[in-house]
Amino acid sequence: MAPSRGPLPLARNLHVTLDGHKGPVNVARYAKGSAKYILTGGQDRTVRLWNASLGTEIKAFTAHGYEVLSISVAHDNAKFASSGGDRSVFVWDVTTGTTTRRLPGHMGKIHAVEFNEDASVLASGSFDSTVRLWDMRAQSRAPIQILEEARDAIQAIHIDSTTILTGSVDGYVRAYDLRQGELRSDYIGHPVTAVVPTQDSQTLLVTTLDSHIRLIDATNGKMLNDFTGHTNSSYRCRACFGHGEASIVCGDENGMVWAWDLLDAKLLQPNPPPQVHSKVITWTEHHPSDAGEMITSSADGTCKVWRHPA
Repeated sequence: MAPSRGPLPLARNLHVTLDGHKGPVNVARYAKGSAKYILTGGQDRTVRLWNASLGTEIKAFTAHGYEVLSISVAHDNAKFASSGGDRSVFVWDVTTGTTTRRLPGHMGKIHAVEFNEDASVLASGSFDSTVRLWDMRAQSRAPIQILEEARDAIQAIHIDSTTILTGSVDGYVRAYDLRQGELRSDYIGHPVTAVVPTQDSQTLLVTTLDSHIRLIDATNGKMLNDFTGHTNSSYRCRACFGHGEASIVCGDENGMVWAWDLLDAKLLQPNPPPQVHSKVITWTEHHPSDAGEMITSSADGTCKVWRHPA
């Protein structure tokens, strides 16, 4: 849990700007562990691998025929999955820069892909309102399961050893318990664009298109906290936890990065925050292990790496 002195101040010093994409950057993901590598996906149909410390582009992955909307990095950083307008999920070998699998079957653009913890299963969620589960150890290109409960586009997925979480434009967060074979649906009431659980999976951070971010109890669906002040009504803006899960961080449609104290939902200074991107911030992600670094990606064509002053 967070130390009693409260959350650390947000990393707000610009370290480097990654500006190799032509057009909006839709997603930015850190490599797993302590590595300082970032994968970004954009409207220009490319996925790019960056050295976050130097700000240099290492490699471009160019097999998509449409914009890239989602990236998931495997636990060992040897492969990643990406998806977007192609209606197929692409699985890549990082070293060779080539696709090792393409998984077809969705009827619309794929907004979300996510590996489970050991990358044995990949989940994909689409505009076609379905989630498809793929066995990464099998040769078959058919999904092992299709989840069809959503009534509108799937925008967010999280998968762990026991649960699959989905967020849909129909306003629901759905939790599929894989051991019990049960489904719990929590009606949030507004299109859900991101669902991020705490490390203990007891609470969920849910971003919705009504300029609210809600902390939800995963066991009963009860709202524990509500974070507001930012502007988010039209675009997918992903909120995340700050270091130690003591704060909530989210970029908004005005290019500002907001932060709140997890416990009392008070805005952390500065309030209002400065504008750091010229267009909507599409993705915010804190480094998995470094307390002093986070990234934001934006429709302005850049991804920015933020650090605490050394």
